[in-house]
Amino acid sequence: MPEGDTVYRTARNLDAALSGHRLTRCDIRVPAFATVDLTGQTVDEVVSRGKHLLIHVGAYTIHSHLKMEGSWHLYRPGTSWHRPAWQARVILGTEDWLAVGFQLGLLEVIARSDEEGAVGHLGPDPLAEDWDAEEAVRRLIADPARPVGLALLDQRVIAGLGNVYRNELCFLAGVLPTRPVGEVAHPERLVSLAHRLLEANKDRVERTTTGRLRGSTSWVYRREGRPCARCGTPIERGRLGDTELEERDTYWCPRCQR
Repeated sequence: MPEGDTVYRTARNLDAALSGHRLTRCDIRVPAFATVDLTGQTVDEVVSRGKHLLIHVGAYTIHSHLKMEGSWHLYRPGTSWHRPAWQARVILGTEDWLAVGFQLGLLEVIARSDEEGAVGHLGPDPLAEDWDAEEAVRRLIADPARPVGLALLDQRVIAGLGNVYRNELCFLAGVLPTRPVGEVAHPERLVSLAHRLLEANKDRVERTTTGRLRGSTSWVYRREGRPCARCGTPIERGRLGDTELEERDTYWCPRCQR
């Protein structure tokens, strides 16, 4: 599932291939931006902001979000693709590479001067150079009555956390996802754990929250009915959402989490 670490790694790979190179092809297959042609312009950089990916080309930003099904691939010109061409939403080519965005949940081309309007609402990004843990804690506890499992999933609180991390963080902190933030004894520990987990996984293709790269790589996520790796109690599953965030699966150990 694409989360902040996945997008960070994607941005880094795209930046290594495209940054400083002139576009020889720009094919945007989204009706609203199909006439945009940045061929001949140079890619300045590719960066991530939480789950958002930003490709800076001259005065423009190609802004994408993977959502659930999206991915970016890099191919050498003339080589076969791993996904069908009809799934491609954008193709950016240089002399040496083709960058293809497949089934992107969001793709738009905006002026770089308008970029903050697209991503300025995001909270601190644990993988950004300007990561601000104190600001993340402030945002996390701003609504004491809100379930912690919803606050962690809110991109305005911490950018880059998805459903895998919010479930795993709640387990590691020993709190139920439904517990109000105001009743969490040490919210700064959750923020610190989020930073450490994303940092540990940003260079890994296979994400792990247990420290193991083989066997069980998660404590509770998608482990309903299986014994807790700590106490042996069967992991439970539910749904959690509110008017701002749609319901998503939650997983917890009823003994380790209170």
